[in-house]
Amino acid sequence: MPNTRTTTPRGALVFDTRSLGRQPGSARTQKLTVPAPADLRLELIGVPVGAPAELDLKFEAVAEGVLVTGSVTAPLSGECARCLAPVTSSVTASLTELYLYAPGRPQGPGQARDARHGRSDEQEEQDDDERYLDGDLLDLEPALRDAVVLALPMSPLCRDDCPGLCVECGAPLAEAGPGHEHEDQPDPRWAGLNQLDHQATPQPERRAGAIDLQEG
Repeated sequence: MPNTRTTTPRGALVFDTRSLGRQPGSARTQKLTVPAPADLRLELIGVPVGAPAELDLKFEAVAEGVLVTGSVTAPLSGECARCLAPVTSSVTASLTELYLYAPGRPQGPGQARDARHGRSDEQEEQDDDERYLDGDLLDLEPALRDAVVLALPMSPLCRDDCPGLCVECGAPLAEAGPGHEHEDQPDPRWAGLNQLDHQATPQPERRAGAIDLQEG
């Protein structure tokens, strides 16, 4: 049986849907700014915890539950994937999520009171991935987290043409300029072979009859 309880009993992202009356077709819109929850991030970039997240939402009662649509806009902070410089920007993610009425609870005139009756095992497994209302409360945080994380850039850049870092010294190439270069240095792994090659080079033979100054 799916968990119909919300992850947080009440909070900035928990909404009361009683005003919809569980009447299909009834709807309301809401705009608000809330502190961003934790874990809205990838490895290199994310929404700072507590940053202002602007929500523009529509709650609509349907036969199965409450459909939430809208968008969230929040600031981003991270580092460039090429040069590791600080990156600041913003992200806007779209939300479309259906919150089902809890099984066995009244769902409105003429609607089934036990939606799980006669369902297959495969459908039962799918229920574990569905979101449910907690009574009349709707916890938007998990859906918001999924939407924002999917909208984040995998490889954020400080600018589209960021040249990255110098492979020799690690200096940011955007700051070092186009003339930044290094003299070719011999690979130290070849130093031993070069020494052996020098020792194996034959020395010039003395000409016959040449006087050796070191011999008396």
